[in-house]
Amino acid sequence: MVNDPPVPALLWAQEMGHVMAGRARKLLLQFGVFFCTILLLLWVSVFLYGSFYYSYMPTVSHLSPVHFHYRTDCESSTSLLCSFPVANVTLAKGGRDRVLMYGQPYRVTLELELPESPVNQDLGMFLVTISCYTRGGRIISTSSRSVMLHYRSSLLQMLDTLVFSSLLLFGFAEQKQLLEVELYPEYRENSYVPTTGAIIEIHSKRIQMYGAYLRIHAHFTGLRYLLYNFPMTCAFVGVASNFTFLSVIVLFSYMQWVWGGIWPRQRLSLQVNIRNRKRSRKDIQRKVSAHQPGTGPQGQEESPQLSPVTEDGESHADPSGTEGQLSEEEKTEQQPLSGEEELEPEASDGSGSWEDAALLTEANLAASGSAPAPETVGSSEPSAGSVRQRPICSSS
Repeated sequence: MVNDPPVPALLWAQEMGHVMAGRARKLLLQFGVFFCTILLLLWVSVFLYGSFYYSYMPTVSHLSPVHFHYRTDCESSTSLLCSFPVANVTLAKGGRDRVLMYGQPYRVTLELELPESPVNQDLGMFLVTISCYTRGGRIISTSSRSVMLHYRSSLLQMLDTLVFSSLLLFGFAEQKQLLEVELYPEYRENSYVPTTGAIIEIHSKRIQMYGAYLRIHAHFTGLRYLLYNFPMTCAFVGVASNFTFLSVIVLFSYMQWVWGGIWPRQRLSLQVNIRNRKRSRKDIQRKVSAHQPGTGPQGQEESPQLSPVTEDGESHADPSGTEGQLSEEEKTEQQPLSGEEELEPEASDGSGSWEDAALLTEANLAASGSAPAPETVGSSEPSAGSVRQRPICSSS
């Protein structure tokens, strides 16, 4: 019972188990390769869109603090300054990367944080000037704007103080105004003369301020407007477009490599086949002429001497047509002497059928001409073993 042969059903089950395991392993491997390819294409698509967005989109908004300085060595009252407040602001991130991009319009504003003190209320209108300079300190653009605090009556100030008194006591609110001065509505960077910094000056010696900030905001139009205002939609469309384009390239490459190509190779190699045919024809003619008895110059003169052919396909010397029938020995001699003379079959799409027929005809004629004895020079009668030739109609 121990050495009994296994049941055929058990063998069949084992064989099917091995087959199914192999198929499952193959499917798992194919799924893994497909999943890795999809992840790679998705990663490349996201990377391409991110690179495009980073290189195409400029800095949306740049906020830089403005620190004014003025003279304090004069002898005057405490409410007056010795000079106008002046500040020098650099337009570069970390001293290397420029904030402004070539051809992009920007809106440049100065934000002033002024307290509602009696001095500022009595200040009236004052002038704010900005001067942009390039390397070497050369001024390339200047703009001036006038500004003043918003008017508020004493009654309105008293009501505002009573309403927000609790917030004012705990420091959650302050009695101040934030003035936004538009210095440039659309400032464009010149590619030949880049802007490296700006000088801001306030023409008032009595102004009081908490702080100031220079804000540069890009004014987008066209594609940049869509990328800035609809970032998620543009990101989805961009990544999907890159993924589709890369998937088509990978699919065509896979079909060309694995399935043998989308287009047939016969059309692509048609010129190569024609050149090979011409080369093989020359080789056959050379080899056949080498096997013929008359290989010298006399033989070359004798070879074109063939019997005249009538229109019916029979020669004048042999009207019966019995000389065209070759014996078995002559047929065996017509076969090629070596395998080098045999032509390999070439794939053709129908355009080279007449060339193949011409090659076979020339090979048969040359081989059959080598079987009979060579004719003597000057003899006009054809030999007994001459082969009949059929007339060839020319298109001319």
